[in-house]
Amino acid sequence: MAEEVYHRLRKQLDQYSCGFPTTPSGVELKILEKIFSEEEAEMFLQMSVMLEAPEEVGRRTGREPKAVGTLLSRMAEKGQLFQWRREDSVKYAAVPFVLGMYEFQLKNMDRELAELCDRFFDEGLLDTMTRVDPLMRTIPVNKAVEVSHPIATYDDSRAIIQGKKLIAVSNCICRMERGLLDKACDKPLEVCMQFGATAQYFIDRGMARKISTQEALSILDRCEEAGLVTQPANAKNPGGLCNCCGDCCAILRALNRLPRPADHVLSNYFAVVDAQACVGCETCLDRCPMGAIRIEDDQVAKIERQRCIGCGLCVSTCPEEAIHLDLKPENQRRMPPETVMDAEKAMAQARGTSLMPLSESQPR
Repeated sequence: MAEEVYHRLRKQLDQYSCGFPTTPSGVELKILEKIFSEEEAEMFLQMSVMLEAPEEVGRRTGREPKAVGTLLSRMAEKGQLFQWRREDSVKYAAVPFVLGMYEFQLKNMDRELAELCDRFFDEGLLDTMTRVDPLMRTIPVNKAVEVSHPIATYDDSRAIIQGKKLIAVSNCICRMERGLLDKACDKPLEVCMQFGATAQYFIDRGMARKISTQEALSILDRCEEAGLVTQPANAKNPGGLCNCCGDCCAILRALNRLPRPADHVLSNYFAVVDAQACVGCETCLDRCPMGAIRIEDDQVAKIERQRCIGCGLCVSTCPEEAIHLDLKPENQRRMPPETVMDAEKAMAQARGTSLMPLSESQPR
């Protein structure tokens, strides 16, 4: 039955990342029906999050390798799978909905899919995003960190970019989706960066363009001016880096729903106000994506620590230089995993799920 395969597919996707939950309306199944044919859904159910060549998938599933290769190539083109290629070698892997399949829909996002995804985020996915460590981290904008602090490379956006050989930039899928629904903000659109094999996948699909290190750094500067939060993937060696707004970004929207976002965000910094220097100009109020700052009767800015995510946007534009970022106490700092796959494994363990295909890990 066609309906049955999409239920199994939903269950498989729910194993990964922050999950793919059921909703009262069943909108999650409509998304899958929009993205996958039945044949593609059945193939995805046989795939692993580990990279495999079509020949390996064919042997493992009892399918003819050439036909498997054709199908996997088509699925990668439609953003259902990740494709890795090097010279004559091509491999494929299953991906989560976020970060993965949703971001891969840049070429396919239309108003219908945007409406479905927007409903799905509001009805279920935003809630599950805050139950485990997210796959993205908040790091401070470059001008916000004092040079007296030793900055770890994984907390330094410019160092991350300067360490990458291949860089691509694409439109932000979140702002693109919200724009299709007439909910767009005025922030820059072409701001999401991919690195290495992920960059090559985006370039090959026509979803991104290759850029130089210098252009990537210039994009970072423009994002800081625009008040965007820098969020790389939660790994020392991230495959991408986003620049996010509180209006459109699913992760920031999920955090904003919480009374204490700081307890859930992965960030090693918090903002501090120098009461003697602050003149209550309110410049910082519009810059804070979490509404963590208020001006009290004494005309001095106050930071609500439980809401501060340590992005540093309030620091970089304070005309009196009255705000700075402090490192959290050592016992509160979080070192990211080495790779995104390590982060995925940790999330699966925390959620009690498996990265294996359900057909191999448990009976249907």
